[in-house]
Amino acid sequence: MMNSGMMNTAGAYGAGKAGAPFDLMTFIRRPAVILRLVAILFSIIVFGCLASEGYMEDKCIMNESNACGFGVFVGVIGFLGSVGLLVLEWRFEQISSVKIRRRAVLGDLGFTAAWAFFWFIGFCYMANQWSKTEEDATVADYGETNAQAAVAFSFFSIPVWLALAYLTYLRYQQGVANAFNPGFESDAAGGMPRGGYSSYPGAPDDHYQDAPFASPGQNQGFQSPAY
Repeated sequence: MMNSGMMNTAGAYGAGKAGAPFDLMTFIRRPAVILRLVAILFSIIVFGCLASEGYMEDKCIMNESNACGFGVFVGVIGFLGSVGLLVLEWRFEQISSVKIRRRAVLGDLGFTAAWAFFWFIGFCYMANQWSKTEEDATVADYGETNAQAAVAFSFFSIPVWLALAYLTYLRYQQGVANAFNPGFESDAAGGMPRGGYSSYPGAPDDHYQDAPFASPGQNQGFQSPAY
């Protein structure tokens, strides 16, 4: 979910600090966002083609198999998942908890990798069943173009989802690497240290300071006032 610029941000798991101002143009130009929009488009094409002209007399035109139903299933869930993950990408920088960010990235990675595999299975299944479909003038006139489009865009979806899985993996790796850096958990919360307290600006690092106007080595204990 990131490009090289995002990988260098101070926030946790490849995103800016929580509460940072939202920039729509920067968001749209992110590689992960572009790929998710492409994934949404391809999913719509696949399940739209199969739902509109994938069946004839309640039978799938792909060798009367379950290929149409499987393609619709993969397309619909891929569409809903892509929309959900796009919303998560939009809201990610508003998550102040590093642990929640980590769970979100792991969930994204698991679903994205799984659906890349489902698209591969769907493509192989539909291509195989379409190749076995007997040539019929009625089928050719009715749903040949839609069936071919569904098969083609199932294939195109595979590299898109693999690329998304790779970007998400990079985000996870960056989060794991930064987890050992000092102040990592403060990044997601907008710079607040882990304990929730920040020192005043310019405060020295030493925990002890001599009292004002005291000479070096002077006893700093209690002295009774002179009358």
